[in-house]
Amino acid sequence: MRMQLRTFLRFLWLALAGLFAAPTRGAVLPEDRADLLYHYYNGGGTRVDGPALLVRKGIAERVSGYASYFVDNVSCASIDVVTTASPFKEKRTEYGGGVDYLHGNTTVGVSVLRSNEPDYHTNTVGATVTHEVFDGLTTISLGYSESHADVGKAHTDFSDHANTYQYKLGVSQIVTKSLLMTLNYEAILQDGYLQSPYRAARLLGLSVPEVYPRARDSYAVAWGVVKGLGSNDGQLKSSAFLRYRYFWDTWDIRAQTLELGYGGRLDDRWLVEPRLRHYKQSAASFYADNFAAPMAYMARDRELSDFSSNALGVRATYQLFNNRFNLSRVALNVDYEFIRYHYNNFTDVRTGQLYEYYANVLQMFLSGWF
Repeated sequence: MRMQLRTFLRFLWLALAGLFAAPTRGAVLPEDRADLLYHYYNGGGTRVDGPALLVRKGIAERVSGYASYFVDNVSCASIDVVTTASPFKEKRTEYGGGVDYLHGNTTVGVSVLRSNEPDYHTNTVGATVTHEVFDGLTTISLGYSESHADVGKAHTDFSDHANTYQYKLGVSQIVTKSLLMTLNYEAILQDGYLQSPYRAARLLGLSVPEVYPRARDSYAVAWGVVKGLGSNDGQLKSSAFLRYRYFWDTWDIRAQTLELGYGGRLDDRWLVEPRLRHYKQSAASFYADNFAAPMAYMARDRELSDFSSNALGVRATYQLFNNRFNLSRVALNVDYEFIRYHYNNFTDVRTGQLYEYYANVLQMFLSGWF
């Protein structure tokens, strides 16, 4: 069944990609730009921060290429670490790049990505096809990527691998000049070593090695709507959005995400976008906080438990200047999010209480268009 699904999704992707190859009216490639980012996460005993850089440049009128560099400096003393191992520090670096080719109303893109950390190395390749129909009112997008990871464990000779195959299909529809609707489907097929070599499960209060299935298929459907809001002069200077996502997988996890937000201009330079997000999921079939008897598969990863989170965030964009230093415009963006996590069947073994924690997420990036 799994192989049939993979074959069907690949056939669908290739068939639609071939259909879109017919010449039509012209679409538009992304603008030439550069983004310099600093990201920061602090929550649950884990701190992650580092810089990132993305540069995109067009070549002639049909090709646009980009390159990216991303760094995570990780300092981890999370509940998993402090109860089963020692706190640690490590660095993860990621290099990526890609090319988009425009033909009529069709854009074809290819990308590569490599991520390195001391005990985990990943190589990813991907391809996308985006096609506009009905005079640009409808956009259909397809995506495929595959990742191959080498998994290790520090200071040991442990070695294994994991493979991930991702398929995406999306449709966006301009309903009116102020209303946009989107519908997206995603399938992710994984096989290999899908757990952490550092984490342990509990059996009658004793620590035992975790054991996961070596295959996982997960699926998600997401729906969204963006509504432009008018002003006295008839111009759309603000908008509101609503998004809903449903997720399920072969490990019996079911999850729902609901997000709503608003974006409005304070003046010609300031754009402020507050948002709220709620997430809730059920536990995997082989998860338990403390197993009463041995099972073929056993996990105590809190991310596989029954938990929920609520997030409150705001993004502010300030237009610094236009048409200076050979740049058409430059903007500063600051995005902050506060998240509360509550676990319904995962306890802190140090206190015996259900675990919960708070996280702060900050992103600051400077964007320039040229």
